Amino acid sequence: MIKLGIVGTGGMANAHALAFKNINEVEIVAVCDVIEDRVRNFAKEYNINQIFTSFDEMLENCELDAISNVTPDSFHKEIALKSLNKNKHIFSEKPLAENFPDAQEMYKATLNTNCINMVNLSYRNSSGWQNLSKMIQNNELGPVRHVDASYYQSWLTCKYWGDWKAEQKWLWRLSENHGSKGVLGDLGVHIFDFASYPVGIINKINCRLKTFKDKGEKIGEYILDANDSFVSMVEFENGAIGTVSSTRFATGNVNKLDLKIYCDKGAVSMKFDDPITQGNTYSICTDINATSPNNEKGLDWKTIKTDPTPSNYERFIHSIKTGKNDQPDFKRGADIQKILDSCFISSEKDQWIDLNA
Repeated sequence: MIKLGIVGTGGMANAHALAFKNINEVEIVAVCDVIEDRVRNFAKEYNINQIFTSFDEMLENCELDAISNVTPDSFHKEIALKSLNKNKHIFSEKPLAENFPDAQEMYKATLNTNCINMVNLSYRNSSGWQNLSKMIQNNELGPVRHVDASYYQSWLTCKYWGDWKAEQKWLWRLSENHGSKGVLGDLGVHIFDFASYPVGIINKINCRLKTFKDKGEKIGEYILDANDSFVSMVEFENGAIGTVSSTRFATGNVNKLDLKIYCDKGAVSMKFDDPITQGNTYSICTDINATSPNNEKGLDWKTIKTDPTPSNYERFIHSIKTGKNDQPDFKRGADIQKILDSCFISSEKDQWIDLNA
């Protein structure tokens, strides 16, 4: 039985608790949060016996095999390094860190241990995307030429998740002083992983970040200065080019990821809101011999249904059992963080950034 401790009891911690409780080989033995009332309520809800308000005390006084890190971004590095120093396997929420140097330090710390390390890039739970990725990586459609990826939300124009102007759970996402990296940090971490894992390494990027000040510049203690939208052009190591973008103003889209990959011998695409219930299919077109899109046959896009894939939580536990670190690991998390940091630099300097420099 793998003994797991959860650190942080905010909203996402519920997903971690439910997921790990559904894995037979796991026992959640402890939970930690600096807010005592919240951690006690969380422990009661999930029937967790040991409660801590100090992570150091948790590490010293609790028998643990692994840590689930659901703290705010600014604490990811501290929790991870302390866990690895105590030889605890670590499963961390995204983004891996607040910046690339910190993320790289976290990755390098894993090299000194045999500890399993993973970052929860949750859209990898899409079985359609997993199958699509293998097809592209295996060169089944020939060289990749062009990629188009987007992640669209609309909670700045719609109220499907509540009124952002009246709820702190949304306002912090718009404020750099409250730890937000804007839509780039929140959604960009997903869409860059989603677009680049099938295709390969991004070598160069040119990004434009935009904060729309006419939505309001301050509400209460929250200065609304984090970016709301971004668009980027990318060039991959294999020569392919593409676009990656995201916004919170995409009326008509609740939480939509959309990916299109065009290759020499065909194309694949997929889009969904939920990676499990809707991400279990992808579309493929290999109709490269059609003489006209207006003929009787037309361009033939086929929908492929895929079997469920193990979740990131399941991959983490399986990795502990086998001793073989599955993806997405801390190295991948650091690589994505380098892309995000380069986006900020590119937008500030209004120029292409070479990620290999």
